[in-house]
This record gives sequence, C-alpha cells and structure tokens, in this order.
Amino acid sequence: MAKINTQYSHPSQDQLAVRIMDRDLDHVENGISRVSRLIVSLRAWAARHLHHEDQRPDSFLDHFQGAELKEVSSRDSTAQSNLGSQEPPSREKRKKEAVVVDPSSNLYYHWLTIIALPVFYNWGMLVCRACFDELQSEHLMMWLVLDYSADVLYGLDVLVRARTGFLEQGLMVKDAERLWKHYTKTIHFKLDVLSLVPTDLAYLRLGMNYPELRFNRLLKFARLFEFFDRTETRTNYPNVFRIGNLVLYILIIIHWNACIYFAISKFIGFGTDSWVYPNISNPEYGRLSRKYIYSLYWSTLTLTTIGETPAPVKDEEYLFVVIDFLVGVLIFATIVGNVGSMISNMNASRAEFQAKIDSIKQYMQFRKVTKDLETRVIRWFDYLWANRKTVDEKEVLKNLPDKLKAEIAINVHLDTLKKVRIFQDCEAGLLVELVLKLRPAVFSPGDYICKKGDIGREMYIIKEGKLAVVADDGVTQFVVLSDGSYFGEISILNIKGSKSGNRRTANIRSIGYSDLFCLSKDDLMEALTEYPEAKKALEEKGRQILMKDNLIDEDLAKAGSDPKDIEEKVEYLESSLDTLQTRFARLLAEYNATQMKVKQRLSQLESQVKTCGRSFQSDGEAPGDATKTEDKQQ
Repeated sequence: MAKINTQYSHPSQDQLAVRIMDRDLDHVENGISRVSRLIVSLRAWAARHLHHEDQRPDSFLDHFQGAELKEVSSRDSTAQSNLGSQEPPSREKRKKEAVVVDPSSNLYYHWLTIIALPVFYNWGMLVCRACFDELQSEHLMMWLVLDYSADVLYGLDVLVRARTGFLEQGLMVKDAERLWKHYTKTIHFKLDVLSLVPTDLAYLRLGMNYPELRFNRLLKFARLFEFFDRTETRTNYPNVFRIGNLVLYILIIIHWNACIYFAISKFIGFGTDSWVYPNISNPEYGRLSRKYIYSLYWSTLTLTTIGETPAPVKDEEYLFVVIDFLVGVLIFATIVGNVGSMISNMNASRAEFQAKIDSIKQYMQFRKVTKDLETRVIRWFDYLWANRKTVDEKEVLKNLPDKLKAEIAINVHLDTLKKVRIFQDCEAGLLVELVLKLRPAVFSPGDYICKKGDIGREMYIIKEGKLAVVADDGVTQFVVLSDGSYFGEISILNIKGSKSGNRRTANIRSIGYSDLFCLSKDDLMEALTEYPEAKKALEEKGRQILMKDNLIDEDLAKAGSDPKDIEEKVEYLESSLDTLQTRFARLLAEYNATQMKVKQRLSQLESQVKTCGRSFQSDGEAPGDATKTEDKQQ
C-alpha cells in the first residue's frame, strides 16, 4: 500500500520528460513567431523603400509655405507610402503602367493631330483619285508611298487605342489586359479593324489604277472628329475655329459631289448631252485641271442653289440633281443657322453690356440726371469695356469646384492680400477664405472711396491706379497711394478702445481710373467664425498698430465686453433660433404627412387582406356544401 501511495503522489520520469518537451516546444514556437514578425517587418520596410512611388505634388498646397500645411502634406505622403507598401507592385506591372496614355494629356492630343492627317488625306484624295484616272496614273509612286505611310499610322493608332487609359471610380485604369478588353468592346475597335483590312491586295489581280479598293480606310473618321472636338476645347478662339470647321465640312461635301458628278458623266459618256461633262477629245476640256475645276464649279452652283446649270436630260441625271438640291438646301440651312449662332455668341458679351448701358441711360433720362453725371457714368462704362473689366468673376467661376476656385483666386489675389500687415503670417485656410471673398471695384476720376467720419464697412487694396489722401476741401493732397497700398483694415476689425471707433479718419479720392479689391466687414467676420485663434491674433495686431499710432484708449480696452457686442450676439442667436424653429416646423409637417400616408397604406392593405380572406373562406365552404347535398340525396 505504501508503494502504491508513493507512486500516485510523485510523478514518474516519463511525465517529467513530456513536460520538459512541451516547454521546449513553447519556447521554439515563440522564437519562430518573433522571427516571422521580424521578417514581415523587414519585408514591409524594404517594400516601402524599394517600391516607393513619387507623390504627385499638389499645386494647391504649393502656394503656401506655412508649417501646418507642410506637416499635413508630409503626413499624407507617409500615409500613402504606408498604404502603398502593403501591396508592392511587381516590376512587370510597373512596366505595363508605364506605357498607358492619359486621354487628357498633351501627348494624346499630339497623337490625335498626327493621326488626323492620314484620315483627312484619305477622305480628300481617295475619291478624287478614283474618279480622275490621270491623277492616279501620273503620280502612282507618290500615292503608294502616302497610302502605306497612312496604313502604318493606322496600325500605330490601334496600339495607342489599346493602351489609352480610362477612368473607373475616378481613377485611371492602367492594367494592360483590362485596357485591351475595354477597347475590344467598343465600336471603335470594329471600325479600326475594318479600316485595316488589306483590300488593296486586289491590286495584284485588277491592277494599280483602282484606288476605290481602299475606301475602307474612310472608316477612321471618328479620329478626325475627336481631333476637332479636342481642338475646339483647347483653342482660345472657339468661334473662329467653329466657322473654319464648318467651311471645311462644306468644302469636303462640294469636293465629293464634284467627283461624283465627273464619275456619272464618265459612266453616261462625255459630251453625250448638255448636262454631262463636255467631250474630253477637245483639248480645252481634256486637261486634268479643267476637269476638276469644271466639276467643282458645277457642284458649287448646284449645292449653293445660286446661278444656273445645264438642265438634266436622262432619268439618272434628274435623280442626281434632285438629291443635290436637297443636300444643297440642308447645307444652306446649316450655314445660315451655324453662322448666325456663332455671330450671336461672338457678340453676346457686347450685347449684354450694351443692354445694361441702355437701361441705365433710360433711367437717367427718366430721373432727369444732370448731363455732367450722365457723362461720367457713360465714360465709366467705356473704361470697363475698353479694359475688359466687364466680366463678373463669380458668375464665370460658379461652375468650377471649390478647390479650383481657390486655386484661381490664390493665383490672382493671394500676393495682393499678403501685403496687408494684419494678414501676414495668418493661417493658410483663413487666407483662402478671404481670397475667395475679395471683390473687384472700379472708381472713376474724382470719385471718393471714403470720407472722414464714414462708417467703415470695407477695406480696400489698390490693384492699379493712384489714390490721394486729401483735405476736407478735396484739393489739398497729403499722400498719394499707388499699386499695392491698402487702407481701412483697422475699421473692419471693430477693435475695442479705438478712439476713432469704426469710422474713417481720412478722405481718400481717386485721381484717375482705379482698380481696387474690396473686402467687406461681414465677409471677414464670417470667415473668422471658423478661426477663433486667428481672430484673436488679428485683433491683437490691430491693437498694436493703434497703440503705436496712439489711437487707442487703454481704459476702454481693459474694460468689460461691449454691450453692443452682446446685443449683436443675442440678435444672432435669436435669428438662428428662428431659423431652427422654421426648419423644425417643416420637418414636423413632413413627418405628419408621411405618417398619414403610411396609415392610409396600412388601411388599404388591411382591407385587401380581409377581402382575400373572405374569398378563401367562400372557396373552402363551396365543396363542403356540395358534399352535404350529395348526402341528402343518398
């Protein structure tokens, strides 16, 4: 018994060996897991440094040099690099991405320019060579070189189309297989393949004087239209380009019609009647230049429906002339409509501006304004039109997204805004807000921008022109302000303790025509609501400027908050509360209407369920009644 008790109370040597092996295995597993984590971290570090892609610089942030934006951009770049390191692209994939053509790039547009040349060549020369035999036979070698050069460009265009990227969820697709599948599903792929079918191999059997075998090359016309569309959006003279494009289309139609007329004359027989082309046995009409010019002249007269042409004789001639007249009517209507709309678009801005002038003239005549003032108003309008200052910037830029608006405003106004002392070293976001709120203002010679004692509601920055600080008599000049100067920045801050308050302290008058930028007090305060720290900094800068000029009352500055400010805040809260109540009432009304509709719908469903239940019951009772009648009969 003692032996048995000792055996159960003390573990054996086998059990101790098993426990030691388990501990060793645990240590080994822990070591392996640590090594694997180390390998994974090393791979991530290597991928981050070996396969790191250069980040695209943000032109919007490049305008600012503040530390905050630099820090944000650096954090964004590191975050993107970390995201990119999770899935490092292979070398093969990077090679495929390197040859993708962006359809919005200049390279793509330059290629469109190149491929448009052979397309236009085929549309202009193939039909001409097919109808005028001398043109094809006398310059055969030149046509062969040009034809097969165009075929080479057609083949290259297929490769370009196969590697042209497209957007998917706002990102450019750069995978070669997906680009090829996308291209093969479009109608352009079918047209490109048909345009490259080697139909001119029939030259070997029929001879070289059959250029009409290459008419399948005309199916590439989509590239020519795409080139015209891209050029119209890129040119600075779109109306001129549209007119030129319309004239080109008309010339092509007249050219094709002339060639078809000559071909029909050749089919019927030259000189057989008065309508067809005269007999080419006559040396005067046998020359190639006379053949084409005569046909072009006939086509122009017919399609433009001006002048008289020989009357047709045969049925096919009548049919061709009828078709030509119909095409000519469409061309005439197209010319009149397009040219009229283009001219009206070209003069749209002038017509709108003239309408404003006419309305103001009528108003001044109705109110019997003095001739001197009327002359000043008309001269002011003349200055605006002569210097192209009639454009409303907000109206022009309203369709752009906010970021592009900010970039344009920064490009135009930021350097001017930074010249103001109180806005130097401000947050970049606040500067963007203020730049978007700057409004241009033009003043005539002798106009007062502000007078002493006026309430200051705007500050001004001089863009162009000269202003004079004058005495009360309006003649004595103290200081002349020029480009880049500014004034009124202290009055719009409404600094507490200012001796002048928010009133103007000088008379400022325009010497000549002056272009100014205006920033209103309301716009500044609206922008500062989102930047309380910047508001405190601006007020402190303004206070220091006033103290330097001894224009601040320190006792009032140290006093409590101004009751007027409290009243303004209370009024603002009341207006906000009224707005919230109005919105709440609207939401409550919508909720009640929706609840009523749901109740009506539920009642309809209940009635439908009841009717369906009754019909089921009637269907179930019918066979029971039949069995009862059978039992009674039995």
